[in-house]
Amino acid sequence: MTTESNDGRQPGGIPPQASLIEYPSDFPIKVMGAMQDGFAEAIVTLVQDFDPNFHAGKMEMRPSRNGNYLGLTVTVWVTSREQLDDLYRALTSHPMVKVVL
Repeated sequence: MTTESNDGRQPGGIPPQASLIEYPSDFPIKVMGAMQDGFAEAIVTLVQDFDPNFHAGKMEMRPSRNGNYLGLTVTVWVTSREQLDDLYRALTSHPMVKVVL
């Protein structure tokens, strides 16, 4: 049994290329990496390539309980799905990043 309908829609009737995100908007992204010097600064620099108005004040930092990891929430102004997809690809491929949500 397949979960797609005949027109390619996923269960619930949303086409695969459709987005539930309204553009443009502020969009929070969670980024986790090992606790190390320069991690937060590297993420700020990377995000600024996609949102030139982004700055460290738009980022929340939370260390893990044992202090081995640092969780960052970056709130980015996104204008299109392509921009958001490209940002996710850049973040997930960065050598200091462990997880992006």
